[in-house]
Amino acid sequence: MKKANLLTIAYVLIVALSGCGSQKSAVEEQQPNVIFIFPDQFRNSSLGIWSQPGYDQHLQGNPDPVNTPALDKMAAEGVVFSQAVSNFPLCSPYRAMMLSGMYPDTNGATNNCRMDRESSLRSDVTAITDVFAQGGYNVSYFGKCHWLKNEPLFDANGTYHGTTDPPGGEYINRYDTYIPQGPDRHSIDYFCQVLKDVHFDPLVYASDPKIIGGKKDGELFYPKRFSAEFESENIINYLDNTHKQRDTEKPFFMIWSLNPPHNPWTEESTKMEYFDQYTDNGEVDLDRLLTHENADHEIGQYAPYYFANVSAVDYYIGLVLDKLEAMGIADNTIIVFSSDHGEMLGSHGKRGKNVPENESLNIPFVVKWGDKLKHRVEDLIMGAPDVLPTLVALAGMENRIPAEVQGTNYADVIKKPEENENKKPKAVLIMNYKTRGVFTGDYTFVVREDKNQASEIYCYDNKKDPNQLEKIAFEQLNSTVGGELKSSLERLLKQTNDRWYQEKVASNFLNYN
Repeated sequence: MKKANLLTIAYVLIVALSGCGSQKSAVEEQQPNVIFIFPDQFRNSSLGIWSQPGYDQHLQGNPDPVNTPALDKMAAEGVVFSQAVSNFPLCSPYRAMMLSGMYPDTNGATNNCRMDRESSLRSDVTAITDVFAQGGYNVSYFGKCHWLKNEPLFDANGTYHGTTDPPGGEYINRYDTYIPQGPDRHSIDYFCQVLKDVHFDPLVYASDPKIIGGKKDGELFYPKRFSAEFESENIINYLDNTHKQRDTEKPFFMIWSLNPPHNPWTEESTKMEYFDQYTDNGEVDLDRLLTHENADHEIGQYAPYYFANVSAVDYYIGLVLDKLEAMGIADNTIIVFSSDHGEMLGSHGKRGKNVPENESLNIPFVVKWGDKLKHRVEDLIMGAPDVLPTLVALAGMENRIPAEVQGTNYADVIKKPEENENKKPKAVLIMNYKTRGVFTGDYTFVVREDKNQASEIYCYDNKKDPNQLEKIAFEQLNSTVGGELKSSLERLLKQTNDRWYQEKVASNFLNYN
């Protein structure tokens, strides 16, 4: 063989090998898929992994006696946050914070969206879905929305007309409402909205006619099925791209917002095949179910219905997680499990949420990303406004985080905890209609207002009193601890431009200078 031919062959081999190396590099640098899953009203202590040896020491108070095998498996392979909080533990305020990365007085959703309220996520914010769309992602949303002002823009059959003039003029629901195409949908290209707090008879609107009986976007569909089952089936079909729901050349960003285990907690609204495991031969033993020492059994008697829906949610989430594994894309998918707020379940004689106690504030937060994140329990206090900057940065698009975002990017803490311990917040802002406060992990500090004046100021010592049985008056606090909590609250109110700071609420206690 001639020398020239040998040189040619050698050159071709070098080029070919270089090409293979380039292809491998391209695969390694491929943008990850992202899926954010958050059931409604799923409290942190109802994540089963906390009952396993070695985990209970990280949880404030006792774990619930729940069965969540799919989520336990996910948690055992990811980063499990013990102190994540819903800063304003209510449906609409949480969703608006998560979507916008801003606090309520900046994003517009200062209350639950309802037909008699103006509360609504601002149409002009750059939401997390907008950011991922601008970054070249397919963007999908499945489940409950509840971030838009409720207006009578429908006809009697539930078809959206966008006007109060006939045939419009009707509401479809007291709380949540349909999100029409346009700015309020925030760049979601595949949309499957499931609304109304009835798990077996939800209202559905979707951009895909094939999943709503051939109806158009804006026409009401009744699937007559358990909402989580309906959603998981359509998510799996979306992943399979059964009828070209997405561009498979692009990564996907998906939000899945399940309604259960939100109330109602009745037999008619519970997946009852998961109920018997929370009984003793058909008898409900509340002493076994209500493990929190502060729980009122008479108030929390709905516990087996709540836990049954927790287990049902776990099952349907498990189907989607298994699908990601079967498709071979789980390792390149950032999977997050969380919730919009917790559930009191009889603690402190209360049910529901929107109170500054741990059962309401503390939410699950688990991040799994193949072998890129090592399993650990993390004490970072992750708040709702931190979701946008953190997920965007984890996906490699830190430069796309909107300048107006008020949350903090904790991607470095999640990826390299040893090197970024000093980036963890010492306190985060918590609130509801009538209170503002801070959560530090060790302490929950609350200021309640009445007629714009501080009317009650108290603290829970979460280490000494994990069940928060004793309110400590501010005057009884160690002066150093009390001073730090007070100054943290003042700083955060100013930093977030909260209404209290704007209007100098509770100025008889707080210093706004």
